[in-house]
Amino acid sequence: MEIRLQKIMADAGIASRRKCEELIKSGLVSVDGKIITELGFKADPYKNIIKVNGKKLRIREEKIYIILNKPSGYITSLSDEKNRPTVIDLIRKTNPQLKTRIFPVGRLDKDTEGLLLLTNDGELTNKLIHPRYKLNKVYQVTVKGVPDEKKLNLLRKGIKIENKPTAPAKIKVLFAGKDRTTLEITIHQGKKRQIREMCKRIGHPVIYLKRIRFGPLVLRNLPRGRSRHLSKSELEKLKRG
Repeated sequence: MEIRLQKIMADAGIASRRKCEELIKSGLVSVDGKIITELGFKADPYKNIIKVNGKKLRIREEKIYIILNKPSGYITSLSDEKNRPTVIDLIRKTNPQLKTRIFPVGRLDKDTEGLLLLTNDGELTNKLIHPRYKLNKVYQVTVKGVPDEKKLNLLRKGIKIENKPTAPAKIKVLFAGKDRTTLEITIHQGKKRQIREMCKRIGHPVIYLKRIRFGPLVLRNLPRGRSRHLSKSELEKLKRG
């Protein structure tokens, strides 16, 4: 998209817009090798080479924060060597106007559904996935059979996976039928396939798994396979941790 040259320069942190206009009128700005002195000149910061006083302008990339309700069958990856569909493929398909490179924060395995955050904010991503922040993640989990309180307490206290105990989990029974049970499980760790392994260890393998909350972010009624940008208040809560 073409934007007035002085705005591009100001957004890139060169100077105030008025000062940028002075730089243009002084003949210190070029676009694709041509000196520009016209204040109304427009350029595309992602297509044109803009130089100020001989130095190439570096564009500040807009920060993008997107919630996806990930469907089953998609890989949480930027690409896949087996050509399986990825969450990035899904985001591009439903948001064709999005040109910025984004990446998932953490992972959901191929068969797990639910809330996945994608962004291009590397600093925030590192904060969110760091173990010391203990960001809670809440899952809706349907398992085979009906686990008794003794088994559920094993999950609450922590259970060994690869010879290392998991951190205590919060467990709530949402529904108990004859041959299956739906639980709400809250954890703050991010071990590979952790929820599935925890339930497998107590003899009640997972039938269905969906993440419904990631820190302060809640999936709510976002349709499966659809995405949306974070609201300002959601982003502020997320940054506060």
